Amino acid sequence: MTRGLAEYERVLHRFSATEEELEAALFGERPLAEAALGYIHDEPAGMAVFFPTFSTFLARGGVYVEDIFVEERWRGHGLGKALLAYVAAWAVEHRCARLEWSVLDWNEKAIGFYRSLGAAPLNEWTVYRLSGDALGALASAHLQPRD
Repeated sequence: MTRGLAEYERVLHRFSATEEELEAALFGERPLAEAALGYIHDEPAGMAVFFPTFSTFLARGGVYVEDIFVEERWRGHGLGKALLAYVAAWAVEHRCARLEWSVLDWNEKAIGFYRSLGAAPLNEWTVYRLSGDALGALASAHLQPRD
């Protein structure tokens, strides 16, 4: 499913996760995220990957949905909503104040789906990312002695 998601999002060229890496990240000694699988007729048909966040302004936790994916043939059967409802219930159970995720600006179907659930875009925020060499360079700066 993770490979299918990379294909759908047109970023397969960036996909490098192995089964072992995903297993360690999700089910290892110190999980980095949680995964929920959705089934239709005993067949895995979708997934949601999420992790806790924190708001200093609210002094409460939140949940970030890193990925939600439903196999193409099962879209429109309510599984995406069921997966998000599962994560929302997890958030409420853990007294989280909010549930957030990102969506590609070209994905009109997903945007319409999220709006139908009552979600609203945060247009005043821009996501920034450090990765690769830039991430390594900043991490190296931490190791340099200060004057």
